[in-house]
Amino acid sequence: MCPKDHHLPLQDLSTPFRIGSVDIRNRVVLAPMSGVTDLPFRQIAWRFGAGLVVTEMVASRELVMNRGETWARLRSTGINPHMVQLAGREAHWMGEAAKISADNGADVIDINMGCPAKKVTGGYSGSALMRDPDHALTLIEATVKAVSVPVTLKMRLGWDQNSINAPEIAKRAEDAGVQLITIHGRTRMQFYEGRADWDAIRDVREVISLPLIANGDVETPEDAAEIVRRSGADAVMLGRGAQGRPWHVGQLAGEPGPATNEIPDLVCEHYEAMLELYGREPGLRHARKHLGWYLDRYAPSLAVEEKAAIMISKDPQDVMSRMRSAFAGEDGEKQRKAA
Repeated sequence: MCPKDHHLPLQDLSTPFRIGSVDIRNRVVLAPMSGVTDLPFRQIAWRFGAGLVVTEMVASRELVMNRGETWARLRSTGINPHMVQLAGREAHWMGEAAKISADNGADVIDINMGCPAKKVTGGYSGSALMRDPDHALTLIEATVKAVSVPVTLKMRLGWDQNSINAPEIAKRAEDAGVQLITIHGRTRMQFYEGRADWDAIRDVREVISLPLIANGDVETPEDAAEIVRRSGADAVMLGRGAQGRPWHVGQLAGEPGPATNEIPDLVCEHYEAMLELYGREPGLRHARKHLGWYLDRYAPSLAVEEKAAIMISKDPQDVMSRMRSAFAGEDGEKQRKAA
């Protein structure tokens, strides 16, 4: 059992904590999100004060077999500590992928048992592992045994409301050597529907002495304070709330974030970094969702036709010019209304 005062008030989210021997500079963490938290996104979040950022989910077998974009997902330029999230369904591949990750600079290895996507759970990975805790423990044990760096675990409350087993798995994971647990306050069958159950996360807090991160529907400083209060967690994790504003992770830890007039430059920097990472054609495809999120947050009044023109343009200079004009138009409208 953990001490009753194990969790911290909001003002202490700016304080450091540790995952094993690894120092984390504050208690607000960027969630791993496939197709979202690539290197450019994480670099911006880190620059603006995120306590910790996690790679996109890396498929363990694909990494070992050197397939797809898995190696690109391991990159961590300018980010320290470097946390890699691995997914898989077989202990052998998880152990081998953990070794590769650690040998290539990972300071912390996170095991994905929370992804609800059908293409992941259909392969008996992600949150599907929660349906078979005994098998899940073989993956955890293999990963812990393979590396000397800390291993952590991210999962949901359970597969569905009739199988809430996160406390059981968390305790077994602690006994197996895991050094931090993250809980998203939904079941797999909820996907992202409804509200995350922050109170249910406390059931995990009551059975482990490890650091605990609470995740799900954190958008504002008030949310961060409330999820810590209700869950008893040591830190919070921000996922969808960072889309279109990667700097917001640091803001929840008390960092100032960019000035309004700096945001267009950051957006263009992010866009260019994605083109460099993926190459022009793949980069254009990867960047569109990010551009859409930026526009939804900072230029919601933009005409549908103009937004569509940005989304379909294959000319990077045209895209950046239109994005700057969109932000300038929104700022001008705000100034006119203020006057």
